[in-house]
Amino acid sequence: MRIELDDLELRVIGCLLEKQITTPDQYPLSLNALVSACNQKSNRDPVLDVDEPAVQRTIDALARKHLVLERSGFGSRVPKYQHLFCNTEYSSLKFSPRELAIVAELLLRGPQTPGELRSRAGRMTPFTDVSEVEAALQSLVDREEGPLVARLPRESGRRESRYVHRFGGEALPQPVPDAVASDPDAPPTGRDGLAGRVAQLEEDVRLLRAQLDELRSGGR
Repeated sequence: MRIELDDLELRVIGCLLEKQITTPDQYPLSLNALVSACNQKSNRDPVLDVDEPAVQRTIDALARKHLVLERSGFGSRVPKYQHLFCNTEYSSLKFSPRELAIVAELLLRGPQTPGELRSRAGRMTPFTDVSEVEAALQSLVDREEGPLVARLPRESGRRESRYVHRFGGEALPQPVPDAVASDPDAPPTGRDGLAGRVAQLEEDVRLLRAQLDELRSGGR
């Protein structure tokens, strides 16, 4: 069964995943801590400004979906919340540490390249090089229950394609075909592919013009 969440639900789950890894002594999170995590100005895109009632409504909605559980420790005076999103007895989603760090980062910051993910998700688990990120991404694409991330067509001016999670409720992106995914220089197909080819041609023309200008200036 596919999990489909709205933007604030995605942020709340992403924050719970992140804080469970990076600050385990402060996890589960109180409502106040979760609001602060959602509005955090670092490692977030976009930066939000949500209040406690909005986050509480989101927690309640996630609890109805069996994705969040209130769990207060002994002596705690305030409710605290933990996710049931993955790697628990209540969820069929099981991730390796690298997969989990990548999923959390995609939930918190949206589409990113493998290079960006290596740098940003490295605060949650170490990656020796980009190939380890790419391997984890591929394992998330090849999931038996269906792809959990999708590779987007490469944008003009970028050396790498970006990857996006597939837990959003609206217009889920379609993965790039395997033949394209295996060859980053292969032209994409379809309506988006046409736009990508035009953008790539424009970039090629720009580079050729720059080289020509350089040759001209060198001959003076």
